[in-house]
Amino acid sequence: MNERPTLSELTALATVYKLRSFRKAADELEISPSTLSHIIRDLETRLGARLFNRTTRSVSPTESGERLVTRVSPLLLELDTALREVNDSKDLPRGVLRLTASDTVAMMLVETVIPHFLQKYPEMSVDLVAEAAFVDIVAEGFDAGFRLGEAVPLDMIAIHVGGPSRMLVVASPAYLHGREIPATPDDLALHNCIRSRTPAGRNYRWEFELAGRPHPVEVQGTLTLNRTEHMLKAALSGMGIAFVPEIMAAPYLSSGQLSSLLEEWCPPYPGIYLYYPGRRLLPPGLKAFIDVLKVSGLSKREPDSAPIRPSGIDQNSK
Repeated sequence: MNERPTLSELTALATVYKLRSFRKAADELEISPSTLSHIIRDLETRLGARLFNRTTRSVSPTESGERLVTRVSPLLLELDTALREVNDSKDLPRGVLRLTASDTVAMMLVETVIPHFLQKYPEMSVDLVAEAAFVDIVAEGFDAGFRLGEAVPLDMIAIHVGGPSRMLVVASPAYLHGREIPATPDDLALHNCIRSRTPAGRNYRWEFELAGRPHPVEVQGTLTLNRTEHMLKAALSGMGIAFVPEIMAAPYLSSGQLSSLLEEWCPPYPGIYLYYPGRRLLPPGLKAFIDVLKVSGLSKREPDSAPIRPSGIDQNSK
């Protein structure tokens, strides 16, 4: 045998076997009887064995044909089942959706989008990994990631999430009591600042801007942390001044547990983007997640390529 039978040939074989008629089998397969007869003859020639006994009135399988169909039919049935499941999954996604995001965005997703997604699609589960460092989502096997615009590779599809955001300088009333309130970023040199560290081990600069002019500052302090929520807790405890995303500080600003400083030096930036590899067909689970994201109001627009965030904002500090 020079080559394996094709799926079309095996389907033709099984159909003739089932209906015991070339004419009826041809009708079901939507081909002409002569084409079907040619397919079976060609298959017999390549296999070196007769598969059907034919007369003008009947068609019956030979011993070889019976044996082949008996072995092949379950495989064809399994294939049909698998294809049907793939087709069904377009309407009801199932499986694991793997996402990566910064701590801040991961918290936002857990509090908002993911509960609605899992409730709507009970056959799905989410594997969310919070990473400060940039992750190659293709190499690491993630379906999608969340990052600031300029961190998104240009060959990715990006969807704007959550609208503009910004970093804020915050401190508790207990810390500020009896201390001079900073009027400019340079005044932070007089204060104990809660510093943060990059995945590479360096201290983040606090990036400010006024009238379009960047003003980065190397702050000093007795405490250095690598997670935003820990910096926020330290500020709430009165341990110093922190530089955190506004979305995380907002509840404590509203309650009066924290005060915002230097707001005029903290301009907004475009915010976060969900991104995924450019491909013709999205995995059903990711498509469903994006639909939930859009309904949630967090998704703003879908550009053709990854947008660029204005300079002067340290991406890993968000």
